[in-house]
Amino acid sequence: MTVLHYLEKTVQKFPDKTAIVDSNGSISFAELRDRAVSLAGCIADKLNNKTRMPILVYLPKSKESIISFMGILYSGNIYTPTNVRFPFPKVQGIIDVLSPALYISDEKHAKQLYDNGIPDEHVIILENITASAFDINQTLLKMIDTDPVDILFTSGSTGKPKGVTICHRSIMDYIDWAAECYDISENEIIGNQAPFYFDNSMLDIYLCLKTGAQMNIIPENLFAFPARLVEYLDENNINFIFWVPSVICHIANLDALEDIKPSNLRKILFAGEVMPNKQLNYWRSHLPDALYSNLYGPTEITVDCTYYIVDREFDDDEPLPIGVICENSDVLLLDENNNQITEQDIQGEICVRGSSLAHGYWNDPEKTAAAFCQNPLNPHYPERIYRTGDLAHYNDRGEIMFDGRKDFQIKHLGNRIELGEIEAAAASLDEVKIVSSDYDMIKQEIVLFYLGDLEDKHLQVALLKLLPKYMVPTRYIKLDEFPYNDNSKIDRIKLRKEHIEV
Repeated sequence: MTVLHYLEKTVQKFPDKTAIVDSNGSISFAELRDRAVSLAGCIADKLNNKTRMPILVYLPKSKESIISFMGILYSGNIYTPTNVRFPFPKVQGIIDVLSPALYISDEKHAKQLYDNGIPDEHVIILENITASAFDINQTLLKMIDTDPVDILFTSGSTGKPKGVTICHRSIMDYIDWAAECYDISENEIIGNQAPFYFDNSMLDIYLCLKTGAQMNIIPENLFAFPARLVEYLDENNINFIFWVPSVICHIANLDALEDIKPSNLRKILFAGEVMPNKQLNYWRSHLPDALYSNLYGPTEITVDCTYYIVDREFDDDEPLPIGVICENSDVLLLDENNNQITEQDIQGEICVRGSSLAHGYWNDPEKTAAAFCQNPLNPHYPERIYRTGDLAHYNDRGEIMFDGRKDFQIKHLGNRIELGEIEAAAASLDEVKIVSSDYDMIKQEIVLFYLGDLEDKHLQVALLKLLPKYMVPTRYIKLDEFPYNDNSKIDRIKLRKEHIEV
């Protein structure tokens, strides 16, 4: 079985049902398959039927992107999405690691590829694809569930991007669990926010293909205008979203649900950052009948490995659990000596084992070996775990509580401090809307960036009531707006460069 069997079965059940909607129209499941198969024939001709080759998709976020992904898979190859809005040096960094066999683009954006030295014979233009009778059966018979599906690039600490290579079995593990856990059917209308180069998008795409749900690609410009975004959800009958917390918080901070409520929205999932309860409580008060779920996981374990369906009330300053383990995954909390932690309130590194693990990093065996290593609890046979670099502990309910990155842990005045704990305390204050913290190693100061109505002296006084004195920041930087990276997360690197490393 491969992810293509999702589409094959859905086309048999719902051939004429709308699959994807974007700002330029819609496409049915049968049309999606037919166009993907035609593209697969063109790819097979270009590559002389070679398979398991990386292909870069250089297109705007659209239904054409999904057609390209499926066409690449039907040809037996591997897709890598990117963003046509990226500065080309960033794209070039991906190309240098990936060494694509081909590029999929359109007439408008292919020029950027040509201008940067990509030969036109290596580029397939979607508008030039004609109907094809390409026989996909031979490809499907040869594919196995450990063949790669996609290579998603994340930032590397050295500046060199890392290509996380994810296979069919890992995606199907995740999607089969999610479809059952959240009761997804053909009646779902998914409001897609995540860029296709961001792992969160895989839930939207493959739930759509597996269940026959409709996926609406929300116009990207709407996310800058919360009131219009909420109107879009309502007008398009969106009933399922899986968004990063920053977007959900933006709607809460601007009180966008007060006048317009998305009346059909029933399932609200979030992952990628810490979700503060203050903004979540705003959503819960305005949409009390919706299901809310907090998910956790890095790209390297295929999107998520834990989840928490919100089942009780929380104070604004309480942290939200990341919950329990997704089906067919296992999370180990390991201390500095690789001992497993099972007791509550003792912190350890989140390590993951199971078939959800990615194969590793494309063309980077050294980084792969460092992050995907032998399970230290198992001396008997080869078994890989992925070391996330994230810290967590169990609470008194047996739920996993996220404690932040290992590299977000600082030592200040002889005390070990989690910067995430400081951020949670500041975010709980009514007058504070967005926060981020950092540590100035040279000046030995905890720095708090914030957007809100409080002056720094009053903010410091408020934090002294919530935190031990040694944890209270001594430098406060009030911003008019926060910088965000390509995945809609706070750009902590930019904050550091502009305000600390000056």
